[in-house]
Amino acid sequence: MGLSNIGIPGLIIILVITLIIFGPKKLPEIGSAFGRTLSEFKKSAREIMSDDEEPDQKTRSIETADRKDKPL
Repeated sequence: MGLSNIGIPGLIIILVITLIIFGPKKLPEIGSAFGRTLSEFKKSAREIMSDDEEPDQKTRSIETADRKDKPL
């Protein structure tokens, strides 16, 4: 049972509970902080994925260069 099973009623309940706990003045600040955190997480995930791809590209270019240097 993951987040995909929450649905609209569940989201409304979570929003109401959050509003009761933090109040209407803090809610925009919390949303902004959550958005910044999420964007930093996505940026880090992209950097990790690009770091994983770079060694493969370097290996391929080295192999291609080796093939060009050797006569058939």
